[in-house]
Amino acid sequence: MAVLPESGTAPMQTPGRQPSRTWHIDQETARIRGEADGLEAVRQAVEIILNTERFSWQIYKPYSGMQWAGLIGEDPGYVAAELLRRLQEALLADDRVLGISGFDYEITGDTLTASLAVSTVYGTVDGNLEVMI
Repeated sequence: MAVLPESGTAPMQTPGRQPSRTWHIDQETARIRGEADGLEAVRQAVEIILNTERFSWQIYKPYSGMQWAGLIGEDPGYVAAELLRRLQEALLADDRVLGISGFDYEITGDTLTASLAVSTVYGTVDGNLEVMI
């Protein structure tokens, strides 16, 4: 008995937009509280992407998360440029994200603090992050 079709072609699966509805994570209590949809769901997805190290967790697909490794100890100018590139790569993997704007950074001692605006199909999500360099 054949496992794969012997003739003809298999139907093509084309990826479509995934639903935005998800569980809402209450950051103050660290508990799931109901559901989130639209802009709130994307805001939560952006937060999860930025706080998940890429290629480190088997539960996530290889394109999920942010690649933070390799930024510590580097020149601040390099870190800023590479951070913007990595942010774009990580966030644009989500089809609800349209782009990043307003990327601005400040270096204080060994900490790079960045602010940005993430444009989504539902609106704009503002974000801040810190990187030890």
